[in-house]
Amino acid sequence: MASSGMLLLSGGFDSPVAGHMMRERGLALRGVHYSLEPVTDDASTRKSVQLAAILGLPGLAVIRVGQAFGEIASKCAHRYYFVLSKRLMVRIACTLAKEEGCDLLVTGENLGQVSSQTMQNLAVIDEASTLPVVRPLIGFDKQEIIDRAKRIGTHDVSIGPEICDLLGPDRPATGAWLPAVRAEEAKLDLSRMLDATLATRTKA
Repeated sequence: MASSGMLLLSGGFDSPVAGHMMRERGLALRGVHYSLEPVTDDASTRKSVQLAAILGLPGLAVIRVGQAFGEIASKCAHRYYFVLSKRLMVRIACTLAKEEGCDLLVTGENLGQVSSQTMQNLAVIDEASTLPVVRPLIGFDKQEIIDRAKRIGTHDVSIGPEICDLLGPDRPATGAWLPAVRAEEAKLDLSRMLDATLATRTKA
């Protein structure tokens, strides 16, 4: 078993449950939350801080990605928005994980719960990661996740709409092709974008 993991923590149901499951298996966790500020307010950040406290995560890192995600939405083929934004998220998480001595990433993604979470898309997202990505909820349905959230005490914080798809397309790509995704990324200055987003980091 790896010694520690970096949890990509949103304000929703899935990622806190995923983190709790890995903690139960003996994995120490750190956490990172991606805020869409200034596109949105800080509601998701406030929820994530509460969730991190319930999970016992020390020093949650909060990264503002609103500007970077807006650039992805405006410069790249919109159907690839979710895949491109998640590839940026895993790159950021890998940088933080290595700073914190984490061996892997943990996410709350599961297969087919939203249209962009297909096996092909997840594989393309993982290609951007320099660490293994663990998805303990990969085969769960939503009700199973909600039931677990109630048991572990995160449900009441997580309840309510999440607006992480605010900039996303109505019809996201479900079978992203890696060469096409790389061609879209070539429209971005990824090194500058990574540095700029990491510069927004605060500890909650």
